[in-house]
Amino acid sequence: MKFFKKSEEPEQDTKTEELRQIIADAMMPPDVQKIAYQELETLSTISQTSAEYTIGITYIDHLVAMPWNRKTEDNLDLNHAEMILNEDHYGLQAIKERILEHLAVRVLMKNKKPRIMVVDDEDVARKNLVHILTKENYDVIPASDGKEALQKLASTEFDVVVTDLRMPGIDGMELLENIRKHHPDTRVIMVTGHATVSSAVQAMNEGAFYYITKPFKLEEVRSTVTKAVEKRASMECVRGSVLCFTGPPGTGKTSMGISIAKALGRKFIRFSLGGIKDEAAIRGHSRTYVGAKPGRIIDALRRVESSNPVIMLDEVDKMSYDSKGDPASALLEVLDPEQNQTFVDHYLDVPFDLSSVMFILTANLIDNVQGPLKDRMEIIEFSGYTLEEKAKIASQYLLDRQIREKGLSEYPPVFTEQAIHRIIQAYTREAGIRDLDRNVATICRRIAKELVQHKGALEPVTITPDLVEHYLGPRKYRFEIVEEKDRIGVSTGLVLTETGGDIIFIEAAKMMGNKELIMTGSLGEVMRESAQAALSYIRSNAKFLAIPEDFFEHNDIHIHIPSGAIQKDGPSAGITIAVALISLLTRRPVMRDVALTGEMTLTGRILPVRGIKEKILAAKRAQVNIVVLPLKNKAEVEELSHDITQGIFIHLVDTIDEVIELALAKG
Repeated sequence: MKFFKKSEEPEQDTKTEELRQIIADAMMPPDVQKIAYQELETLSTISQTSAEYTIGITYIDHLVAMPWNRKTEDNLDLNHAEMILNEDHYGLQAIKERILEHLAVRVLMKNKKPRIMVVDDEDVARKNLVHILTKENYDVIPASDGKEALQKLASTEFDVVVTDLRMPGIDGMELLENIRKHHPDTRVIMVTGHATVSSAVQAMNEGAFYYITKPFKLEEVRSTVTKAVEKRASMECVRGSVLCFTGPPGTGKTSMGISIAKALGRKFIRFSLGGIKDEAAIRGHSRTYVGAKPGRIIDALRRVESSNPVIMLDEVDKMSYDSKGDPASALLEVLDPEQNQTFVDHYLDVPFDLSSVMFILTANLIDNVQGPLKDRMEIIEFSGYTLEEKAKIASQYLLDRQIREKGLSEYPPVFTEQAIHRIIQAYTREAGIRDLDRNVATICRRIAKELVQHKGALEPVTITPDLVEHYLGPRKYRFEIVEEKDRIGVSTGLVLTETGGDIIFIEAAKMMGNKELIMTGSLGEVMRESAQAALSYIRSNAKFLAIPEDFFEHNDIHIHIPSGAIQKDGPSAGITIAVALISLLTRRPVMRDVALTGEMTLTGRILPVRGIKEKILAAKRAQVNIVVLPLKNKAEVEELSHDITQGIFIHLVDTIDEVIELALAKG
């Protein structure tokens, strides 16, 4: 046993010294470095063959690998950022403007001259501090006592206040208490010649940033004020940097995040939150568990080796929870600027500052995100593309990339504008461009196959609408609205789904029965209540609608929405159901080129709905001529561009009577 110790100890001592040097070179915060040294001391007493030694070594490796003080320099050139965004994305002007605004704020905050107030009743001490800090390029304003300081604080914002402790009238401690209450972001540094342990402890407990004793050293004052200014600047820069991109798939949310990182010159990392149920995926596992590891946030920072990357959290609306915890609740601390400066991962068990990280989240349906989590981010909506925008994106981005990736650079096919329109209209039905990209890729692959089979004898192909059908087969989608005729009891609605806007058909039928309302088609609770409300309105206004008042006494009403395998729910089908029922009971056909969206009350008023742009784009895809929208959505309609509303007649209505006049044939 002694022989074993003799051969092991020199090797263990060497390993310990190597780790000690690695910890010293890691530039960790003092408190973290202290924990690392303590862990190392514990390991020096443990055999290298034990499991505890391996766990301890892995823990120290994680600590030293974290980018405690490593950051990339931000490129805040707005012209450069605008060029990157325009190169990578067509359209999306409102979103690009918001991102440029965000960068502009960061530029102003970075270039802002820090403002410092020096409060001291001694004229000489006050002038000395003002002289020292002015030379450091700060905007320094003096105050002779606490009362004057409060007056200046009421009219001017300060980054740091350097104040004496003992002053006549309002002393430094009272001034500190007032600042913490009314100006919580302002850092306060106490300077006093009557220093005691109790006064220092009291000042720090009350929220002072630092405590300096007189006579002070110039370097101590400079470094303390610099740290306080940097702390305040980091707090200001991070606010508003949690963005959430919401919209249908394929509209450019993820690629926009990549472009933002490129424009800023930051490192980029992305991971999906879809399907995550365990809180430990965010916070990590405690080291007491076998196979413990850090959460995804800390692991991402360790891999990119930077403490200020752009981290994209995809599919935040697809998270769930179970007995292992709620990951959405764990994200609250990660995304909150007031809390994430001291984020503690369960594995590291030491605070790490996330305030420099730019978080971008994506979601298809923002309604599925928890309210408290939604409150911590700025939501930017990505809407679907128009036919013209899709054609531009295809010709400027998709075609060149697919031709290059499919090896057709020497024989590049030429897609005519009519061919691109045929692909969009006959082979895709989406808000984004993923299906369009897949269809272009299919055509390019089949052209590549023909080139190989004919050993390069073919000339570059010009893709026409006929060749599109040759390569892609029969068309998949047709214009269901214009190709149908007006029918009794069948109305057309506009709905918002995870994939953007879409059209639905609501069918109503009556039969002999005993006052039963039958609803089929995988309807959710909200749509069922909409149907009940529509029927109640019709029964209470039967005389006005010229319907027999006892129509429900000896009949059953059946409401059906086709595609029964698809779950349907949402508060926007009320007037569509009401029109189908009124058409059925009055025998007046519903005009097929009219699409409806809006919820209704029992008194016949029309309530506003969401997704106006997506629904109008869905109407255009189906070649609907007339769209009926709630009057309360007038502001959203007025914000739409001419490209979106072109070719569509939009009617804004406030009551169900107006809807009946527009949607039902005369008779």
